Amino acid sequence: MKRSHNSVGFWLLALFFALFVLFMYGPMLVIVVLSFQGPEGGLTFPLRGLSLHWFYKLAEGLGVVDIGAALRRSLALGLTVMAFTVVLSVLAGLAFRKKLAGGNTLFFVVVASLIMPSIIVSLGIGLEFRLLDTGVKQALAAFGLQATLDDYGTALGLFTSALGAHLTWTLPFGLLIMFAIFNRFNPAFEEAARDLGATPWQGFRYVVLPLIAPSVVGIGMFGFTLSWDEIARTSQAIGDVNTLPLELQGLTTTVTTPSIYALGTVTMVVSFLVMGLAVGLAKMLGRRSRKERDA
Repeated sequence: MKRSHNSVGFWLLALFFALFVLFMYGPMLVIVVLSFQGPEGGLTFPLRGLSLHWFYKLAEGLGVVDIGAALRRSLALGLTVMAFTVVLSVLAGLAFRKKLAGGNTLFFVVVASLIMPSIIVSLGIGLEFRLLDTGVKQALAAFGLQATLDDYGTALGLFTSALGAHLTWTLPFGLLIMFAIFNRFNPAFEEAARDLGATPWQGFRYVVLPLIAPSVVGIGMFGFTLSWDEIARTSQAIGDVNTLPLELQGLTTTVTTPSIYALGTVTMVVSFLVMGLAVGLAKMLGRRSRKERDA
């Protein structure tokens, strides 16, 4: 017998869910609405006009900050983190399917960064690279490479320390997802491929990878989105340049026009585009995998 949807409990739960959704997405909606104000718009309601004025202002630049360069840096770092996260997570997932000596210890070491405060991780990585800088400079001086020493800046950078900092955040999630995938994976498919003469690489390329491809796309989406909006782990490990979230954080104290909201809307659109592409690609790969199994 179906429970009536007119019960008091149902409506209380529905109200709680509606408030929860409003709490989650209300701030984003407010930012989007305020970013489309007219030239006389301010940082709060009421809404004054409706236009793309502040997006044009954003394209012109916000003071001395090069938003376009920061956007390109964040995209490049996010895509690099995504690639590393996917490859390393898949390889680690395959490795952990077998009994590894010290595997439990290795697993806890990998996921330990999830419980460490992000700013502490960032400070530690920044300190490591500064110690590396000191060692490199001392080595160059010892070997008499004065010209190289004069040109040397720092090892801190977008694709060195910042990349490592972001991977301490994305890799544990990727590894946990791969564990869940392979715990449900039926090894009979691989056994059938071996019985038909497939090599280990062919079994992975033509059997395992197509079956796990939708989940691998999800790992890539996680890797990109977690990197795209990361601030704490980047702040002390980025070096002399800033990613878009760091620039956005700095601008909140200096920019007092809706241009800051326009920038927030742009970053949000990029995030949703990536998630939409990932979900669409995952569904497409899932349908293809089901068709191949049914064929």
